[in-house]
Amino acid sequence: MSNIKSNLLLFILLLGSLSTIAQQKKKVSLEDVFKSNTFSQKSVYGINWMKDGQYYSSLQRGLTGPKVVKINVATGEEAEVLIDGGTLRINFSSYAFNPDETKALVASDVESIYRRSSKGVFHVIDLQSGTSQKLMDGEKIMYATLSPGNDKVAFVKDNNLYVAELANGQVTQITTDGKWNHVLNGAADWVYEEEFSMSKAFEWSPDGSKIAFIRFDESEVPEFNMQTWGKLYPEDYRFKYPKAGEKNAEVSIHIYDLNGKNTVTVNSGSEKDIYLPRIYWTGDNNTLAFLRLNRLQNQLDLLYANARTGETNLILQENSETYVDLNYNDDLRFLDGEKGFIRTSEQDGFKHIYHHDNQGKLIKQVTNGNWEVSRLVGLDEKAKKIYYISTEASPLERNLYVINMDGKGKKLLTPEKGTYTINMSKDFKYYIANFSESNSPLKVTLNESSGKLVKVLEDNQELKAKIGNFAISPKEFFNFNTVDGTSLNAYMIKPADFDQSKKYPVLMYVYGGPGSQNVTNSWGGTRDFWHQHLASEGYIVVCVDNRGTGARGRDFKHVTYANLGKFETEDQIAGAKYLGTLPFVEKSRIGIWGWSYGGYMSSLALMVGNDVFKAAIAVAPVTTWRYYDTIYTERYLQTPQLNAAGYDDNSPITHVNKLKGNLLLIHGTGDDNVHFQNAVDLVDALVKADKQFETMYYPNRNHGISGGNTSWHLYSLMTDFIKRKL
Repeated sequence: MSNIKSNLLLFILLLGSLSTIAQQKKKVSLEDVFKSNTFSQKSVYGINWMKDGQYYSSLQRGLTGPKVVKINVATGEEAEVLIDGGTLRINFSSYAFNPDETKALVASDVESIYRRSSKGVFHVIDLQSGTSQKLMDGEKIMYATLSPGNDKVAFVKDNNLYVAELANGQVTQITTDGKWNHVLNGAADWVYEEEFSMSKAFEWSPDGSKIAFIRFDESEVPEFNMQTWGKLYPEDYRFKYPKAGEKNAEVSIHIYDLNGKNTVTVNSGSEKDIYLPRIYWTGDNNTLAFLRLNRLQNQLDLLYANARTGETNLILQENSETYVDLNYNDDLRFLDGEKGFIRTSEQDGFKHIYHHDNQGKLIKQVTNGNWEVSRLVGLDEKAKKIYYISTEASPLERNLYVINMDGKGKKLLTPEKGTYTINMSKDFKYYIANFSESNSPLKVTLNESSGKLVKVLEDNQELKAKIGNFAISPKEFFNFNTVDGTSLNAYMIKPADFDQSKKYPVLMYVYGGPGSQNVTNSWGGTRDFWHQHLASEGYIVVCVDNRGTGARGRDFKHVTYANLGKFETEDQIAGAKYLGTLPFVEKSRIGIWGWSYGGYMSSLALMVGNDVFKAAIAVAPVTTWRYYDTIYTERYLQTPQLNAAGYDDNSPITHVNKLKGNLLLIHGTGDDNVHFQNAVDLVDALVKADKQFETMYYPNRNHGISGGNTSWHLYSLMTDFIKRKL
């Protein structure tokens, strides 16, 4: 009996000790997240594999300036310094080698234009002599790219395409009609850059004798006018932005022959209202491949063009009753010796890998199953193996697999639960893995292609130790069924001192756009630590991936087609109602917030779900899809002329009369993506409906609403609103 009493006493003391330790842990403060960057993680940057696979290069920053070092794969030791910015007196921020690694291009004084475009000062570095050569006397240029023969550089300046010869500095201007807001040559327009993830629009032929480029005639595209503030008289910034249903740029493909000094126009068909989002050299110097999409994006064509004549042949066509998503058809790889090509498609309902012969005939569907290939990361033609990332283990996970080109011998190389991105060596002997899971930050490792660990390059142990001092709550993943019985994935962050007997307010976080995914087993970063701060203040934070989001197949994603907002909002409301049934949730205090598409969702959910949500924050929201761009919007809604109801029925502007809860509307006046006009029109509709709300605009800030003190101010504002209104 005395032993039992003694053990019981020890148990009580242990519980008291654990409680004391929990109380001693620090709360996550706003200052920790946005002032001191306490939770920022380290990574390994600028890694490029060398051609022999025995070395990789890495961009490092030291006291004397940037440098590119060569790392021995086997030992992990530095072999030599390839480029020394301090010695060259060049403060470069990026670099790229030519194929034989005798030269490199480095960029300095880089100036961002839009999301992916930039211009800067470029130098060509001779890696053998260590000498540098400044291009165009230091004028800022775009997309400088070395020729395969290492003797020329192609680039874009003032919307025209140029070639400079390195031996004598002679510059050839390939195009002459480039003009701001009228014609672009070799550089993508705003909407292609944003929605097709492309900015450079030219490619050298394999032997360097030709350059294929895309020309954008945007002279008839309507201009958007954005005022910039800070001067006595605000200035106008005008750029071409095709809103849904409006005129797009007319695009064409051209091939310049450097020897003949002539340009051939590629026959892309009689229809001019099309998209030409990709060009590829097939490996043959006289055959250019390109993709063509119709305006509604429900037909995707692969064509081959004769580089001498510009004549084309249709190789492959894919059609859909909804849309063909370029993001799911963007892993096109041409095999050596005209042995065909490898591509990805979701034509069977899930994104998978296909092998076709050179004329487009299907040889083999390499992967199949009710899961998706996320990305093709390596194609080893000699070994006839394909390396790819997939969701086979779970839609919440991303793992590396290898499979034979005949579809046999599939093997999982990364069995850990979590999310991987992979950078594979050119000889397929090694790969660098970036791995994280929801409660553990980034780990960067060097591995053999078999999966065997060679070396840990970064494990963020310092950050892990730091996190151990804070009252951090793990993400808890769960599922629930929405109104039509579909199971939805979600996660929950509870207060660290969570008490099952208490009731807590809930803040839901949403994005919800087509093909997106927030509920993943991966490290979340800054926004997640703001959620941890809210949890430390007594809130439960929940995120639900509604119907229409990614990683669960075509039908799950395409259910929202022609009717954006309807099913997504139903699912967020259903999620809030489900949470309201939990014994520890105070169902009268459920809020929702989101950014961009998420801002559209949060404002719409507050209005349509006015009996469920008490408050919402909408940051940079689309408020009517009539104001958003052609490529994104028409892919999911068709044009306003064809589907007016799809644009208007689920616009927050349409539902302002239903507003009962507390709304905070936030936007940057310099948002070139989701224009400030969206917020202005919603405010106007709310005023007309006599609805009270709160709003904040950030002068000249773009869609990310950042820079200087901005993030601190923004999240302090949102935190205060949540505490007052939720």
